[in-house]
Amino acid sequence: MQRMTARQYRKMSKRRSKYRNKKVQLDGHTFDSKAEARYYQELKLMERAGEILFFRLQPRYRLLDGFEKHGKKHRAIDYIADFEIHHKDGSIEVVDIKGYKTDVFRIKEKMFNKKYPHKLSILKLEKGRFVEI
Repeated sequence: MQRMTARQYRKMSKRRSKYRNKKVQLDGHTFDSKAEARYYQELKLMERAGEILFFRLQPRYRLLDGFEKHGKKHRAIDYIADFEIHHKDGSIEVVDIKGYKTDVFRIKEKMFNKKYPHKLSILKLEKGRFVEI
């Protein structure tokens, strides 16, 4: 039996992303994909140019409170978006960068739209531009 070093084991046992995205470090933040990091850079430029007031990273929205039924506890359901953009007109836009919409996301999208007044934009990086999906 051949032995391996701890470094070899860690490299071998690293889980790949389910969607084959590579995590990106930028300005002390970890982004789930290159596209998400690129959108962050665009938002920083928009903020600096005065096109938007400010933005937040990974805002959390409660979709359903936790509850107990028949002695069983059910956890709350939260939706964590990629960005929350505060526009100069006072509106708030919630942005998620995706390759495609999963079944779970489609349900959370409906729950979000029912509960919150904010615009929810789902964007995909396509041919160097962000397009709504």
